[in-house]
Order: sequence, then structure tokens, then C-alpha cells
Amino acid sequence: MKFRVIVHIWRFYMEGFASMTLGRTLWMIIIIKLIIMFGILKIVFFPRYLQGTHEEKSQAVSTQLTDRAH
Repeated sequence: MKFRVIVHIWRFYMEGFASMTLGRTLWMIIIIKLIIMFGILKIVFFPRYLQGTHEEKSQAVSTQLTDRAH
């Protein structure tokens, strides 16, 4: 019973996406924007602070936690 529901939902969406014309273009724009937001912006605005040895990483985390506590 549960499997039939999943199959019906799957067919519903596949038929809908297959008959799209403008929708495909819109989905491609959405996917490109997500790639830009999560890929490129992450690299630019969120650099990796935890690089180095284990002691350097633990020191950086310790410093951040104590600075935020005050």
C-alpha cells in the first residue's frame, strides 16, 4: 500500500516535469543560483579557520568559546 502511494507520487511529478517548457528553464536558474550561493559564496565569505595541527585547532576553538562567553 505504501509503495503504491510512492509510485503514484513519483509518476505525478515525472509527468509534470516531462511536460514543462518554461519550468525547465526556471529550475535551471534555481539550481545555478543555489550552486553560486552555497559553492562560491561559501568559499569567499567563510574561509577555513581550522587549518593546522590538532593543538592549533583546539586553541582556536577555545579562544572563540571564551571570547563569546564574555
